[in-house]
Amino acid sequence: MKPILTIAPIQEAYEDFLRRSLAKITCDLGRLIYLASMRDYNTGRYHHDGLSTRFSPAVAHAALEMAHREVFDKVAAFRLLELAEQMKDYFDSSHENQIDLVRAWRRLEPFRMAIPMNVNATVASLFISNVKLALVILPRLHQQHQVHPSVA
Repeated sequence: MKPILTIAPIQEAYEDFLRRSLAKITCDLGRLIYLASMRDYNTGRYHHDGLSTRFSPAVAHAALEMAHREVFDKVAAFRLLELAEQMKDYFDSSHENQIDLVRAWRRLEPFRMAIPMNVNATVASLFISNVKLALVILPRLHQQHQVHPSVA
């Protein structure tokens, strides 16, 4: 029999996770990828050692699932240019060659794993299409930043 979860500990775990972990990631796309990485691809269960220790595995799963869905909804609603800018920030934070990352994302499509379970199929398709378009825009955006660097 599954334990009955109440919203209070889930909300507490969610806020704890936002404050301790997610706030340290500088862009929403990075947050989305991080959250997706905590999901077991075979079972769909989320795991975070710290949350599981402070709360319980079931509460941690529910809090992470809620955070993943919230961040995905935000990223999926980005305009195309905003998504490309997020992608640039995310790629820059990796300290890898951006051209290599764009090439890998086009071939491997790791962004598909960032989609939470039970997302509306149309929203998921739109997200995938937008990421693919942002990958086309990104090199041009990178060139613009090199030609016209923004003034801080």
